This record gives sequence, structure tokens and C-alpha cells, in this order.
Amino acid sequence: MNLPDDGRLSYEAAVKLVQQQPDAVAFAAVPVFGDANDDMEQRAEGARLFILEGDPAVGHRVRFLAGPFFSTAYGANEVLPPDQIPDRVKELRFLPTRLDPTWLAEQLQILIQKLTLASGLVVPQMPDYEHAPKTGSSEAVFPVTFIGREG
Repeated sequence: MNLPDDGRLSYEAAVKLVQQQPDAVAFAAVPVFGDANDDMEQRAEGARLFILEGDPAVGHRVRFLAGPFFSTAYGANEVLPPDQIPDRVKELRFLPTRLDPTWLAEQLQILIQKLTLASGLVVPQMPDYEHAPKTGSSEAVFPVTFIGREG
């Protein structure tokens, strides 16, 4: 299958990148949609975010974040070693970028925006998510669809 040259890497190529360049990371984001409604356009309500990082102890790892947009609470925030990374994650394409650890405290859509901008990818007319109203709390509970696991 021929893939467009949009700067994204296969999982294997992204693993090589993060193992060879200590400050490099690569990420993939998968939107999460709410229930379909016939009279409304369906929009993403949140995302699952996979950040591939180098790890001297095991070679690499994936930081998995998931949750709704416009909330500072995550439905998932965990680090997966190589033997726990699901095959469906390995089928994604990853965009090389950099990560400032302070970004992990941001709302999910702001984190995705910062990772995208840090990649050098030119995104025309990207919304200004950083100044949107913040909602939610760390006690919020999310449907398992945001996390992508069985209930």
C-alpha cells in the first residue's frame, strides 16, 4: 500500500527514531465520536492519544492519554511498555515531534495542538484551543469509549 508522504512514520520507523534521538517523540491521535444523531453532524468529542517515547530501560514505550475535549481531566493516562502495546496501536502512523513534559497537564486538544505545532507541520487556520473555556475536574468519570477498552 502506498502511503502519502505527509511526514508521518510507521510504528517501526517511529520506534527507531525515538531510540536513536533522545529528545524525539512521535504521536498519533485517534478521535472519539459521540452517539450518532440523524439531525446533527457528528463531531469528535474527545481523542485517544498515543505518544511514543524512547526508554533506556526497555527501548521505547507508549504514553496513552484519552478523554474528552475541553476538559483538564483524562479518562486514561498511563505508560505502556513494549510488551503491552496493542497491535492496533502499531498499525497507526506517528508524527515525529518533541514533547515538553509540562504540556501533559493541558487539555487534550491543546496537547495535540502543541505536539502538532512542535512537529513543524504547517496547519492552516488551526483553532486557538488554548484560550477556550476550561471545564471538568480530576474527579470526572468518562465512558469507556474514550479509553477504548471493554467495560
